[in-house]
Amino acid sequence: MIQNLSFALLLGFLAGQIPTAPGSAPTRYTVTGIVLTPDGRPLAYTAISAENETDTVYSSATGEFSLGISQRCVTLVATHLSYGTLREQNVCSGQKVSLRFPAEEFKEAMEFQQISLAMTKSRQSLPSSPSYAPASAPYSGAAPRLMGEPLQGWNTEEYGHIQDNRFRKVGDDPLSTFSIDVDAASYSNLRRFLKNGQMPPADAVRIEEMVNYFTYDYEQPNGEHPFAVYTELGPCPWQPKHNLLAIGLQGKRIPAENLPPSNLVFLIDVSGSMDQPNKLPLLKASFKLLADQLREQDRVAIVVYAGAAGLVLPPTPGSDKQAIKAAIDKLEAGGSTAGGAGIQLAYRIAKENLAKNGNNRVILATDGDFNVGISSEGELVRLIEKERESGVFLTALGFGMGNYKDHKMQELADKGNGNHYYIDEIEEAKKVLVREFGGTLFAIAKDVKLQIEFNSAKIQGYRLIGYENRLLAKEDFNDDQKDAGEMGAGHTVTALYEIIPVGVETNLLGSVDPLKYQKEPSSSGPQSASREWLNIKLRYKEPQGTESRLLEKPVAGPAKLLNTTSENFRWAASVAEFGMLLRQSEFKGEATYAHCYQLAQSAAAKESDTHGYRREFLQMIDTAMKLGKPELNADKN
Repeated sequence: MIQNLSFALLLGFLAGQIPTAPGSAPTRYTVTGIVLTPDGRPLAYTAISAENETDTVYSSATGEFSLGISQRCVTLVATHLSYGTLREQNVCSGQKVSLRFPAEEFKEAMEFQQISLAMTKSRQSLPSSPSYAPASAPYSGAAPRLMGEPLQGWNTEEYGHIQDNRFRKVGDDPLSTFSIDVDAASYSNLRRFLKNGQMPPADAVRIEEMVNYFTYDYEQPNGEHPFAVYTELGPCPWQPKHNLLAIGLQGKRIPAENLPPSNLVFLIDVSGSMDQPNKLPLLKASFKLLADQLREQDRVAIVVYAGAAGLVLPPTPGSDKQAIKAAIDKLEAGGSTAGGAGIQLAYRIAKENLAKNGNNRVILATDGDFNVGISSEGELVRLIEKERESGVFLTALGFGMGNYKDHKMQELADKGNGNHYYIDEIEEAKKVLVREFGGTLFAIAKDVKLQIEFNSAKIQGYRLIGYENRLLAKEDFNDDQKDAGEMGAGHTVTALYEIIPVGVETNLLGSVDPLKYQKEPSSSGPQSASREWLNIKLRYKEPQGTESRLLEKPVAGPAKLLNTTSENFRWAASVAEFGMLLRQSEFKGEATYAHCYQLAQSAAAKESDTHGYRREFLQMIDTAMKLGKPELNADKN
């Protein structure tokens, strides 16, 4: 399939730059090397690309890199947040090149960063009303971009603080309520850190998004509801005296030819902060992959924003791929970031072309660094909450590093009845926009909530692993006005609870003094005679519905032994264990990287790992083992 070729090769082939024999694949070349600081030290976290090509790699912790190129000799471009941009001409395949940033480049970059920061503070907001730009003209931000501006000063990435869910005593809190989460941005973002030889910040690690990055082998639903609920109870790998409950949801798969027509608006950030190899060039390549998935009945428009917002492609049939890709090709970066104006215009275009009973969605692609007009998180969230009432969903695609605003992107997707992904490389774009096209863009249910009631006769305490940003009050479960997560076609969602059975000694639940006016719960009653551990309730709405529907499923019977649990169970447990290690969670128990690796290896069946995602996860554990604390590397006794 031509879409499986790298995007750089495809461009070269169309331009006639890569000679090919009939039926043969284009020739690929490789250039290797090392990146050095001005004083000769290896430099990690440097983006390396060939001029006029889209593939980008990053130097490792030892400064080394290996880049695939489509021509024998190229000009290499190296970009680092602190050292600026360096070009090395006439670098040829087979050559090992040394890229050393000059001291003058570093000094100049620092000076311009200071000027850029001062200029950003002094800029006045441009008019807030959206305007249209000519569809035939290249579009870039109106404000001139200073040389140092793309570097965005020092690392200003932002992550919302996450406080691990604590153990709750069933006698005090028998109900646990939360919204589902199908986002996967955290996983690909932390993969980016590990590939660059760095441990991710603790707040960048959202365990539920790590677990849900992977698909699980749950059976397809066969009843009236658009998804089925599966449960499995086994031992907790990092706390042997505890149990682990896995709850799995499987969304109904819909063949591509049966998906409803789409009304899509690509909302693309072309501000100066996007002028880096792993931002706008990768974004453009990703959206071209998405364009290849569109059908004649689909419609797509393109809105861009920088200092102001503009329409660069009016609603166009999905079959006119040449026009869509030509509009994408013309995008250039420069200027400040009026994200609020862009969002308003995108939703306006989507509402004007609403597809009845179809898939209406704005796809926002940005680093999240809004700084002009409506830019505060509160203002943007209120804008999104207002716009979602129109029936238009939101998908947020994050790009770049150094100034990535993860928390803002997550908030916008959550409040916009949408999902959030981080695109760190072209392979991730293929996963999100090609292989999981239906799940990413087509909702089969919205406002999906779960409420679990635990039986105090069998369980004394529980802890929901992850989902800290998705917790709901118990009253929210029956409130159809309360927003919750959406589920896409074919999506799987998995949630894990660590459970402390009755009779297990623990200091994880704490204690309070006896209450004077309240009665202690009775140890007798129907719950004490029941074989049930807990009862699961689930509510959801149809994508365009306003009233929720209810499902219910009890969990009974003995817990399995670990070696008799499913691959689904063991894989999800290993990913959660890895997340707790990366977060240095106080609840990691006896977890180690070595044990986590063994557990994952026992569930990484090669025949089901078609695209190598599970093999890659094992490599990530190995990398973290080398970068992390030595005491977490030893195997369990």
